[in-house]
Amino acid sequence: MKNYLQKLRKQHKLTQQELGEKMKVTRQTIIAIENGKFNPSVILAIKISRFFGVPVDEIFIVEDYDNED
Repeated sequence: MKNYLQKLRKQHKLTQQELGEKMKVTRQTIIAIENGKFNPSVILAIKISRFFGVPVDEIFIVEDYDNED
């Protein structure tokens, strides 16, 4: 899953630590999300979305996949 969390965070002049504190997660969680190594829970994705005032699907992009079953 791609995401634009780092871009949004920088636009709002927040450090990873500051965003983590606001979301009640660790800085390492924010780093992992930004690097695409961790997909946030639905609850965390909604919290991030509400914090930035941006729809979830504009922050987190689920890439298309073939499902020809």
